[in-house]
Amino acid sequence: MRSYRNLDIWQKSLEILRLVYDLSNKFPESEKYGLTVQIKRAVVSILSNIAEGSGRNSNQQMINFLSISKGSAFEVEAQLIIAFELNYITESELNEALELIDHYCRMNQNFQNYLIKKNNGTK
Repeated sequence: MRSYRNLDIWQKSLEILRLVYDLSNKFPESEKYGLTVQIKRAVVSILSNIAEGSGRNSNQQMINFLSISKGSAFEVEAQLIIAFELNYITESELNEALELIDHYCRMNQNFQNYLIKKNNGTK
């Protein structure tokens, strides 16, 4: 069992969560049950899948949950672009969030690659 709270990707995903919650709380009231709830669920999914994968019994299972987590990050990215196109967030806010998400996705992929190599018995 891994301590997911100590993982760098967990810490980075917390940064994304805080930023996305701050941004989505500025969305119009008309989005309360639409884009706002969707983006919040997706950003929570990033963290939740890291935690769930950490509690599984194999590196392969962790890799699967990391892949799901990365997919959720792309979902958040798409939703932020929609929010920008609808003028809910500024270009500067969008770029800050996209940079964090890009960094997270690279970290996630590097961690997956590490676990794959570990599974294959290489260092």
